[in-house]
Amino acid sequence: MRIIISPAKKMQVDTDSLPIQALPDFLPETERLLTALRAMSPKELQTLWKCNDAIAALNVERLADMDLRSGLTPAILSYEGIQYQYMAPGVFEAGQYDFIQERLRIVSGFYGLLRPFDGVTPYRLEMQAKLAVDGCKDLYAFWGGKLARRLAEETDFVLDLASREYSRAVEPYLPKTVRLARCTFGERQGSKIVEKGTMCKMARGQMVRWLAENNVTKAVDIREFHDLGYHYDPAESGENHCVFIKGA
Repeated sequence: MRIIISPAKKMQVDTDSLPIQALPDFLPETERLLTALRAMSPKELQTLWKCNDAIAALNVERLADMDLRSGLTPAILSYEGIQYQYMAPGVFEAGQYDFIQERLRIVSGFYGLLRPFDGVTPYRLEMQAKLAVDGCKDLYAFWGGKLARRLAEETDFVLDLASREYSRAVEPYLPKTVRLARCTFGERQGSKIVEKGTMCKMARGQMVRWLAENNVTKAVDIREFHDLGYHYDPAESGENHCVFIKGA
């Protein structure tokens, strides 16, 4: 089993808490993206990033000084979004770190596919960014089937806990020999099941923590997740779709 999750926009540097174990596998591709970004003007970058002046200025400065090979933070500690807050990897136990290093993969517009202890530096580049590189119109075309092929080399089952923006970089390219199961975390509103962005992020992070704490390696056991008030709904679920409903 491999679990895919999204990155977060907000990042930090932490070179002290835990050591990195390797450089990212797709670093040559990252270097090409860095070259393309550095060739853009600050105004073009801000348009690409869709951010305010302060965030743009911070990331223009990051680009100028970016070193992809030293002063790095383990990927799992570098992201600060809600999903990562609920995952709380900083207080994992040793066996849980081993679990996520083997099974968890972060899909990144800049780095491609990251193991938790790959060394990264803060960047800003969402997968849906319209960055044309190497004759490719955007990052989905740039990464193509590379990320799916790497996952297919490692497993025949992918648990998709990523947002659609990031799962789109993997799902269409997986061979038929690899099963992908998507999770929905929602609430009933009348006859509909509604997903709420913040609650989904919380649940995805909590599920990664639960999977690691319980050493879950079989698809069928994912249904036992019941944290944060969620429970598995077999009537709404399918073979490759696990639906968890919050509340009664």
